[in-house]
Amino acid sequence: MKKNTFTAKRTLIALSLAGLLTACGDNDNDFSNIQQPDATTPTTPEPAPIPIPAFSPEGSLSADVTWTTYGVPHVKADNLESMAYGVGYAFARDNLCVLADQIIKYNSERAKYFGPDQVPGSGDSEHLINDFGFLTLGIRELAEENLPRLSANSRAMFQGYTIGYNKYLSETPIEEQDQSCAGQPWVNEIDSVDLLTYSLGVALLPGAANFLGPMFIAAPEGDSYLPTPAASSSDVASSFKIHPTVGLPERNPQEMGSNGWGLGSDKTTNGKGMVLGNPHFPHTGNLRFWNFHAQIPGHLNVTGGSLMGLPGAVNIGFNENVAWTHTFSTAEHFVVYQLTLDENDETGLTHVVDGNRRTIYEKPLQIDVAVGGGQTIKLNKTAYYTNYGPMIEVPGNFDWNGSNAFAIKDANLPNFDIVDHWLAMNMATSMEEFKQAFKDYDGVIFNNTMAASADGQVFYIDDSTVPNLTETAIEQLTTNPLLIQTKAAAGFTVLPGNISQFDFEGPVPYEEAPKYEGTDSVQNSNDSYWLTNLNSPIVVSNPLFGNVDNQQSLRSRMGQQFIENEAGSDGTFTPAEVEGLLFNNRSYLAENILPSLLSLCAAQGNTPVELDGASVDVSAACAALEDWDGTMNLASTGAHVFREFAFQFNQAPQWETPFSLDAPVSTPSGLVQNEATLEQLAQATRVIEQAGIAFDAPLGEVQFVERSLPDGSASGVKLPWAGAHNIEGGFNVFDVSSNRNGTQLPRHSYATVNNNTAMSAEAQGYHINYGTSWAMVISFTDEGPKGRGILTYSQSRKYGSEHFLDQTRLYSTQPSLRDIYFTDDEIEANKIEQVTLSSE
Repeated sequence: MKKNTFTAKRTLIALSLAGLLTACGDNDNDFSNIQQPDATTPTTPEPAPIPIPAFSPEGSLSADVTWTTYGVPHVKADNLESMAYGVGYAFARDNLCVLADQIIKYNSERAKYFGPDQVPGSGDSEHLINDFGFLTLGIRELAEENLPRLSANSRAMFQGYTIGYNKYLSETPIEEQDQSCAGQPWVNEIDSVDLLTYSLGVALLPGAANFLGPMFIAAPEGDSYLPTPAASSSDVASSFKIHPTVGLPERNPQEMGSNGWGLGSDKTTNGKGMVLGNPHFPHTGNLRFWNFHAQIPGHLNVTGGSLMGLPGAVNIGFNENVAWTHTFSTAEHFVVYQLTLDENDETGLTHVVDGNRRTIYEKPLQIDVAVGGGQTIKLNKTAYYTNYGPMIEVPGNFDWNGSNAFAIKDANLPNFDIVDHWLAMNMATSMEEFKQAFKDYDGVIFNNTMAASADGQVFYIDDSTVPNLTETAIEQLTTNPLLIQTKAAAGFTVLPGNISQFDFEGPVPYEEAPKYEGTDSVQNSNDSYWLTNLNSPIVVSNPLFGNVDNQQSLRSRMGQQFIENEAGSDGTFTPAEVEGLLFNNRSYLAENILPSLLSLCAAQGNTPVELDGASVDVSAACAALEDWDGTMNLASTGAHVFREFAFQFNQAPQWETPFSLDAPVSTPSGLVQNEATLEQLAQATRVIEQAGIAFDAPLGEVQFVERSLPDGSASGVKLPWAGAHNIEGGFNVFDVSSNRNGTQLPRHSYATVNNNTAMSAEAQGYHINYGTSWAMVISFTDEGPKGRGILTYSQSRKYGSEHFLDQTRLYSTQPSLRDIYFTDDEIEANKIEQVTLSSE
């Protein structure tokens, strides 16, 4: 028996696919059904674009950086390398510690600096899992091998960015750096391989990066997965425990979400394009956005927000011709394969594909582990691989036993297109060029894309990196009850690994991805591609892109209602109207059921509700709901009462009218006034009483943002915060994220009353650290693009910086956007600082 030194979440999934495997055994590889890209040549060829200068011809780098109000850098240079140099320097000034932390994470050096555990001495082995996991995935090796093979543009940007980052680090006194990490041994200069490794790791966030634990414990039956010390380290290694908890991974553990609109000439007052970008991401940690402007005269002029480490390209923003935004896609980016082991191989290291034996091969790994007193030891471990990818194991669900085993294949392992893809979007001079970026590259790793152009066209595509399944796999995955049930139980796709027809090669091509184009509108709020445009539903054959004909989230329904029913009097939108909808902080659920809930309250009166053997008086909660204005604004009294009811309602919704395909964005609807609804209201009342918060308190006293000091303790400065929550059907949403933020940087948090609420008695409310991050409304005019935006948590995470809280205070006072400066005249008029950087 294998030595089980872990605690397993035993949610047994039946995976007896033997009948299916046998039934499909006669299939041959047939890729004839895969649609090829359209090779039609235009009658009048477009002129070839002028190549953008990649590297500095003189070898030395130079960039002008001008900072405008709120600390936004505008970087101007003559080539990509110098532009990225300026961007890397400016980024490091604001967010040095975050990128430094991520470099050691993806370089498998967490344990080297922080020891084996996330909680020291606990045996959770989180840092061992991280380090061995990314070594198993091989992203550092891939970066070292493939960096010279990248395009000149990508290499120039990686190189310039790291030189700029290093310039800030080497020339800035430690006392002027972010004190969360300044002077720590893990904060070092980086190179292009480090940054490419980081990029390859980020591409795995929606997929294989969630299976590091299952990779860590994967071993043949009878063998131990435990790391072993190098000979000289054996005594020290025996002094710490290795007891990881490994269960079924979450597909979106950091709850990434967003709203995105593209409005075309039919929907805008001036007949040009408009884009609403509203990503909902963590406010701390490795997924912080950062706002900047990049210019290479004659070639590139783009501004917006990007996740850190993208070396000079803008993720969500605009240029003179096109604006675009992204939302987190429902698509799947990996497949888990169930292997059929060769019964004649007692080692468990051979499996069968199409009747042929395939080796499960071993790879030795080694990491350094800090053990105290400045000492490190070396631990060795074996990783296991197949033709699909790394082996995984989840006890009680995906076991490696005498007949079966499991491996994961991620379509983003590796993905070298990321920089080239976003750079192509950044440089697009028309909607056709913008679309061409998706035909040429597959670098948009986990996003839907919504775009609008200056001439009023709109475009939607989910060209996130999705496995290009064969027709055989698609047919079985959509009709075979066992595969359908397995996916529902696991939360991801599991396919037979003993037949090559279930394998995939590369991502879905552009032609087969869900898309829409027109002059009306496109939208997404993290439901699938299906109702991107309500009047023209989209359906594709590959089920990995997400569900169709399914009930929509309350947030999606609110967004659809805004677009379809709440344009101006002429049926079109102005930028001010779109910004107003973004920040109106209404609740879709309240608008649907609050009148019925108040009727239930009136009927109940002062009669207590029996809940778990106790009597709960709901009259004070009902009085607060009676006075509530139905929004989640600062002055909204009693808003938290409805939110707590919504948390309870969400667990067992009491809808009067069920979901109907005939009305997919207005059903389900109506509230059943029954005993279950009363008990939900009573439970919400109990939560608020336990937290010790007045029922009639305004939301501005209950919901707040509070930053941490460099040592991770609470700053004590609580800024009132307006905004809704997914649970009540808000659009501009915020939340309390209890998950780790992807970094080792210290931060404080507050325990919640229970697992079904975000309310904390200790905090006296909701401590917001997730939600609307980089928000923008971009409209095209006769004078060029005009934009307003805000980075709600501000540009810099360095405590004490002028730009640590400035935009945060702006939002706290009253949710609104600020002007985005794009023209040279606007930049000059709002300049607060300017430097010329040189590598000489």
